[in-house]
Parts: sequence; C-alpha cells; structure tokens
Amino acid sequence: MFNIATVDFQAPDAAQQFVRSMHETGFAVLRNHPIDTGLIKELYKVWSGFFAWDGKFDYTFDPEIQDGFFPFKSENAKGSALKDLKEFYHVYPNRRLPPQVKEATDRMYADLLSMGSTLLAWIQDNVPANVRDAFYEPLPSMMDGSTSTLFRVLHYPPVGEGYEPGAVRAAAHEDINLITLLVTGSEPGLQAQDTAGTWYDVPCDAGMIAVNGGDMLKLASNNFIPATPHRVVNPPPEHNVPRYSMPMFLHPRPDVRLSAELTAGEFLDQRLREIGLKK
Repeated sequence: MFNIATVDFQAPDAAQQFVRSMHETGFAVLRNHPIDTGLIKELYKVWSGFFAWDGKFDYTFDPEIQDGFFPFKSENAKGSALKDLKEFYHVYPNRRLPPQVKEATDRMYADLLSMGSTLLAWIQDNVPANVRDAFYEPLPSMMDGSTSTLFRVLHYPPVGEGYEPGAVRAAAHEDINLITLLVTGSEPGLQAQDTAGTWYDVPCDAGMIAVNGGDMLKLASNNFIPATPHRVVNPPPEHNVPRYSMPMFLHPRPDVRLSAELTAGEFLDQRLREIGLKK
C-alpha cells in the first residue's frame, strides 16, 4: 500500500514517522510546522502579481547561473519531448529579485532552509547505521556553505487551446537534489507514483508542506530513500484556473561527494542538460 504519511511536525516521534514515510514512499507531508501560513498567503499574492506583470521579462534568466524568470514552456521533464505548461522564477541567495517580492521571498527562503536542515538531521539520525556510515559526510554538513539551494516559484496558467497532445503542467519526473520542501500549491494537481506505476494524489490541505527525496539523496543513501516520480496534472475543464506552487530544492555544495563516481556539481550539470535548462 502506497501511504504517504501526514506527520505532525511537533509530535515526539515526528522524526521517526517522517523517515519511515520517506523510505517507504519517497514522500512525507508535514503539518503543524514552523512556516508561517500568513507568509505563504502573502507570497502567493505578490508572485501572482509578478507573473501578470509585463516587466517580468526584464528578469529573464541567465543561462549560466540559472537565476531569474523562465518564460512559459522553458523546461521539459527528463526524457520528454514536450515542454511543461508552466513559467517560473529561480531564487538563489543574494541574487536579483523584483522589489515587490523581495522581502517576503527572502523570509521564506530563510525559513524553509532552516526547516530543511532540521529534516536532513532527522534523516541522518534515523536511517540504518549501514546507510548512515556510507554517507561521505553527514547530510546536514553537506549544506554548509552551499549557495546552490533553489527556491522556485511556479505559475501554471489555465490550459488553453492549441497545446500539443499530451502536454501537461509538469510531466512525470524525479527531483535532482537532496530533498524538496513543497509549500502546498494554490490548487490540487500534484501526484506521486508507486513502484507498480499507479498514481496517487499527494495530500494538499492548505498550509501543509510536502517533502520528497531527490536523486542526489537516492544516490547518497544507496536507494534507501527513493526519488519517487511525481507530476502535476492538468485541471479539469470545469475548473480550468491558474495554479501556483513554491518548492524549495535543497542542494549541497558542488564539491560534496555523493558516490565514488560523482560529486553534486557534476550530477547537477548532467541533469540540467537532460531537462533543457543548460547547453
């Protein structure tokens, strides 16, 4: 049974529940967590204004450092010929941000980074000893000095006429990084896939944060924490409205060794080329 646990962040056994769900499904959902729900609402408000603004193109992304605004249909899932039906903005520390979103976005970045460090410590302390001993360094210390952690703000417009058959808001993919913290989207649509190929809706009550493992953690943990395929499906015709979401992708320093063959920087470059974001 594919059962993504909903974990009370404040529960005495929260860390154990969280790691068990991550091991079994690649996902866990957190409630009663320290992220301010008022800040979440504020971010959706200011960023919806950004995506409706003609000035967004003044912030078009830099292909080398990967920050800024990525216009509609910039990205495809690994192995997919079709571009996803989305536009988005990449936020990195101390990089350019439109003034109307900067204060709230900087606060959210800091808060999610702090929470992510806690979750990595939970994983570090609650995986089996043989998994923990195989890490080239402790998971929390992989983040020390990293400027690679990415906060991505996504806008999925209403699905219009004339899109290629089969195009979806976000095609099935695994994340690249260690773990992803995903503030509940403004609308449903996120699904995760079990090992038999069946898709399940990820719980998305307002204020929840979904967490999933990425390919870097799968590699570093020798598959103990899987990188579960997930996708964002198109809305039903009777509720064809925009959707916004805000994932935080925790990336270690580029020099961190994930395996005998690959560092985090080498792994990231390889994957960015595969999904069309880097030449």
